[in-house]
Amino acid sequence: MTLTGTDLFALLPVLLVCGTALAVLISIAVTRQHFVNATITVVGLNAALVSLLLVVGVTPVSVTDLVVIDDYTVLYTAVILVAALACSTLAHAYLDGYPGRREEFYMLLLTAVAGGIILAASQHLAALFIGLELLSVPLYGMAAYTYRDHRSLEAGLKYMVLSAAASAFLLFGMALLYAATGTLQINELGAAIDDGVIHRSWLVIGVGMMVIAIAFKLSLVPFHLWTPDVYEGAPAPAAAFLATVSKVAVFAVLVRLFQSAPATADAVLHQMIAAIALISMIVGNLLALRQNNLKRLLGYSSIAHMGYITVAIVATGSLAVEAAGMYLITYVLATLGAFGVLTLVSSPYDGTDAGAVHNFRGLFWRRPYLAAVLTVMMLSLAGIPSTAGFIGKFYVIALGVQSELWWLVGGIVLGSAIGLYYYLRVMVVMYLFEPGERRRDAANDWGQRSGGIMVLLIALAVMGVGLFPQPLIGLVQAAGLGSG
Repeated sequence: MTLTGTDLFALLPVLLVCGTALAVLISIAVTRQHFVNATITVVGLNAALVSLLLVVGVTPVSVTDLVVIDDYTVLYTAVILVAALACSTLAHAYLDGYPGRREEFYMLLLTAVAGGIILAASQHLAALFIGLELLSVPLYGMAAYTYRDHRSLEAGLKYMVLSAAASAFLLFGMALLYAATGTLQINELGAAIDDGVIHRSWLVIGVGMMVIAIAFKLSLVPFHLWTPDVYEGAPAPAAAFLATVSKVAVFAVLVRLFQSAPATADAVLHQMIAAIALISMIVGNLLALRQNNLKRLLGYSSIAHMGYITVAIVATGSLAVEAAGMYLITYVLATLGAFGVLTLVSSPYDGTDAGAVHNFRGLFWRRPYLAAVLTVMMLSLAGIPSTAGFIGKFYVIALGVQSELWWLVGGIVLGSAIGLYYYLRVMVVMYLFEPGERRRDAANDWGQRSGGIMVLLIALAVMGVGLFPQPLIGLVQAAGLGSG
């Protein structure tokens, strides 16, 4: 195997991320300076993001049989890097008051980002597994990073044990697929399969087991039980990373798998996934109704949102890849903004996060702009017009109508109606006021710090995409599978 100069150039973003992780490791060995390591991380992620502008000129490039760098990969790599930049910025403010070692968090974050990029670029099941594990293993440490809090330690252990079980399903599913088809190349899976009953069964069971493993990573019902506990226990920046970068990378490879692998074109398999999507929409929203912790609420909300976007997997319309891209990007923007506000109110670390909804009571009267940002994020997650979330939800409904999946369209409408209640409840709490109440609060100069500026920019992006979505739509359309 020989890598050409073009291959290495196409791999520039992931190479820069890995180089940044190595630079942080060396920096930690030389001197423990929190600001220095945070700066190295941000600079490295920005360099990787800028390098994508150069990579676009050489796509598509098939780097061996394992990964492909095409316009689809470039789009999702950009989303992963932007979300990781936001999480690292929030982590700097959050960890500033953490009494333990702070620098290793950035090394874990960068390693997970590299795994996410490999996952989005996978065209081979071996690359899929390597990318998924490289993404997941650092998340165990990130979730348990503030281990002095027993809830954080519990979150890391719970995610590790259940993630290991999901990996077992994934590997066994891959083994069955290889036994049935003799290949691990995604676009060749099932292409030459005969109509033998045994082989056909292996094929469906193999893909089904892989779907179970991926459904765990996406928090789809009934593989969702870990989600609220891990979201609540993990440090706010780690929970933000888990809710955004992890979901984007996993869903990107799931879309590629179902759009490229002939083995996934099975009616029974699609019906099973459609049922999972519908149940996730309803159950996620119903469970979120009773939550008094914002992190748990966002966790259950993510279950419903992953149910909405799963419509793109079973739909047969031409909008499938485009709808998945639009919904993922709008979901990431709103989720980053919501966790950003939560992190700013929780910063610097003082033992616990300001996760309880009552911590935000009267926030408007103390930090009006911050309350406005969280209001915009709640409206976007609810899918209210003039926000990015409305554009994403409109796409998945249009996709369901185009594919005549009426029962899934009904599930989206019903789930959105239920979700509107608990999103509005969070908004109302911020505008209530009781004299003499002591609440958690962001710093007085939060808007002048990097985390505050980032949150304000996300709010502007959410409103901008909601009012003028055409530029983003053009980017997603240009990055469709096979467009490179």
